[in-house]
Amino acid sequence: MDQRTELSEFLRSRRARLRPEDVGLAHYGGRRRVPGLRREELAQLAGVSAAYYTRLEQGHGENVSSTVLDAISGALRLGQAEREHLTRLVRPVRRRGYTATRPQVLRSEVQHLLDTMETVPAYVVGRWLDVLGWNRAASALVGDFAAMPVEQRNVAWQTFRNPAVREMFADWSCKAADVVATLRLSAGRYPGDPRLGALYEELSEASEDFRRLWDTHNVADKGHCAKDLRHPVVGPLTLHHESFRLPSDPDQTLCTYHAEPGSASAEALRLLTTGAGAAATQSI
Repeated sequence: MDQRTELSEFLRSRRARLRPEDVGLAHYGGRRRVPGLRREELAQLAGVSAAYYTRLEQGHGENVSSTVLDAISGALRLGQAEREHLTRLVRPVRRRGYTATRPQVLRSEVQHLLDTMETVPAYVVGRWLDVLGWNRAASALVGDFAAMPVEQRNVAWQTFRNPAVREMFADWSCKAADVVATLRLSAGRYPGDPRLGALYEELSEASEDFRRLWDTHNVADKGHCAKDLRHPVVGPLTLHHESFRLPSDPDQTLCTYHAEPGSASAEALRLLTTGAGAAATQSI
């Protein structure tokens, strides 16, 4: 994916979602030729010339000051994750010690931590949502990772290519949008990574939903949310998903699921992650 093209398309997508009335500009009716704000309107809001903004939206981000980036981010009503993404697109970061083909390895101490979380489904994902480590409870909840081919041991692959995952998440469309937004954010951090390129090509070819969501250019870094699941063994579950970046490797994220104490979901999760419930769960 070309960095200049990514910058251009991201800015256009953010501008297209705003209407004049959203940002306090007068709207005199009539049909607008482009969705959302015009370039001239966005430039006016950001306090830069139309020519300057047009050049930036064409992918020329060289020598753009932080002050101007802040002004454009504010005019576009960007959230924190979007602001960081825009900055990375304008100023790609060369990461010390990083090579695009370097495999990610989970420290043994982290795996030991996962193993001690006997009733809390937990797994660690890498920069492209590859599952690097997991515990027995996670396999009971979302499927036997050990039985999956390595190339399928990926949250995005499972979300878009495994029908059982689509069936298990009550609001699959929300789950899918979150997954793609997370991948988009990582794409800004690691432009040109061949692992993302291969994953993108496979999912684009296999899933119209993936292509549609990727083209929105949405980015997100969700640390927590509630998920409603329809588990094939214990039935409906309402779980809280919490994720934490590992301080020793910010590209690795610990993902956990837990239920409200004393709830029916907590009891179902206990049954699922201990004894017969765990044994009955089949790979999804």
